[in-house]
Amino acid sequence: MARTSLAETLLALEPQERRVELKRMSERQRRSLKRHWRLWAHEGQVPPGDGWHTWLVMAGRGFGKTRAGAEWVRSVAEADGGAQIALVAASLGEARRVMIEGESGLLAISPPKTRPDFEPSKRLLTWPNGARATIYSAAEPESLRGPQHSHCWADEIAKWNQAGGRATNTWDNLLLGLRLGRFPQVVATTTPRAVPLVKRLLGQADTRITRGRTSDNADNLPPGFLRSVRSEFGGSLLARQELEGELIEDVEGALWNRSMLEQSREPAVPAGLTRIVVGVDPPATAQGDECGIVVCGFGADSVARVLADCSVRKPSPEGWARAVAEAARAWNADRVVAEANQGGDMVRSVLRAAHHALPLRLVHASRGKTARAEPVAALYEAGRVRHCGMFAALEDQLCGLMAAGGYEGPGRSPDRADALVWALTELMLGKSGTPRVREL
Repeated sequence: MARTSLAETLLALEPQERRVELKRMSERQRRSLKRHWRLWAHEGQVPPGDGWHTWLVMAGRGFGKTRAGAEWVRSVAEADGGAQIALVAASLGEARRVMIEGESGLLAISPPKTRPDFEPSKRLLTWPNGARATIYSAAEPESLRGPQHSHCWADEIAKWNQAGGRATNTWDNLLLGLRLGRFPQVVATTTPRAVPLVKRLLGQADTRITRGRTSDNADNLPPGFLRSVRSEFGGSLLARQELEGELIEDVEGALWNRSMLEQSREPAVPAGLTRIVVGVDPPATAQGDECGIVVCGFGADSVARVLADCSVRKPSPEGWARAVAEAARAWNADRVVAEANQGGDMVRSVLRAAHHALPLRLVHASRGKTARAEPVAALYEAGRVRHCGMFAALEDQLCGLMAAGGYEGPGRSPDRADALVWALTELMLGKSGTPRVREL
C-alpha cells in the first residue's frame, strides 16, 4: 500500500482507533508517516473550521502548542506562495530558538523538499514556493509598525514584556499590519496567565479559543514528563494553570497579583549578587503544617532576587532546622533571618543545633502580617524585586495576602510568604522597614 493511501486510511478512522493502529505499527512504518501531521495531532492542535481571524491556543505545558503553531504556519506557507507571515515571540532569541530551530520548530517539522531557507541576519524564512516569514520581538513594538502580513503566529503571548503596555502595543501594531491577502489570520499560543493581553483576547467575541491540559498530549510526551511537572507544581493553584490550562484570576484586594509577578520574572540567577539572605518562618508548634524557608539575594543593580523556596511541610524541629542550614550552605548565605515571636529560645536553639556557626538573626514582629508585607509589595510595584524562576506555592500565598488584612490563599497560614517578607525586609528595607529587628 502506498504511503499516501495508508495515511488516508488512518485519517478516516476515529482518533482513538487511529492511535491504536499507529501503536501496532513498526518503528519503520511510523517513521514513514512522520510528516503526516494530522495523523499525530490531537484534537486541540487542529485549527478551527473556516471563517476565523484569531485562534487562541491556551493550554498547559507540554500540550503541543508550539507544534500546533508551527504546523499551521507550515500549512499556510506550503499552500500559498504569496503568504507573508509574521513570527512574534517575547524576544528574537526565543523566536529563533523555539519557533524556528526548536524540536517542534519550523525547520524540524518541514519535509526536506519543502523546508524553508533561514537567513538569521535578515530574520527571514523563505519557502521554495516563495512564501516568507519574518521574526519579530514583542519587546520592540515599533518593529511591527509598517510591515504588512497575511498571517501571524504569536508565541507565548503571556510571556511578552508587560511593562509600559509593550505587549498590547505589539499586538495592536501587528493587527494594523495584518491586511494582506483575502483572509488574514493570526494564531496565538500561550500558557494561561492573567495578563492584560490574554484577558483581552478571551473577551473578544470573534476569538476562537482552544483550551487544553498537559495530559491531553500524554501520547507524545516522555514517560517521566508528567510526573516531573506534577512534582514541581504539586497541588498548587499554579498547577491548575501550568498543567490544567486554567486561567487563575486574581483575588480582588490582594497585595500581589499574577500580572505583577509575571512582570517580575527572569529566567536565571544573575551574576554579581552582593548579599544572600535566607528568610525563615518557623512552625508555631512542633506539629505545625509548614516551615517557610525562602532564599533571596541583592545585586549591584540594587534589585533583589527571589532565588529559591526551600520550605518544608510538616517537619520536626530538627527537620526544618536542618533544611534552613542546608539552604544557607547551598547558597552561601551571609544571614539567616528567622521570626521568633513564638518560642524564640527554641528557634535559636534548634537552628544552632543544626549548624552552630549559622549567621543567625532573630526578628520579632511588632505589627501584623499585612503591615509587614505592604512595603515589600511596594518594592515589587517599583520593579525592585525579581523572581528567578517560578515558585508556585510561594506565589499562591503572596496572591492571597489581603491589603485590608487577612489571608485568602491556600493553606491556613502564608508561611512561605512570611519568610519572603522577612528576607526582603532584611535586604531592601533595613532599619527603615516595618518589622523591628534585633540580633541575638
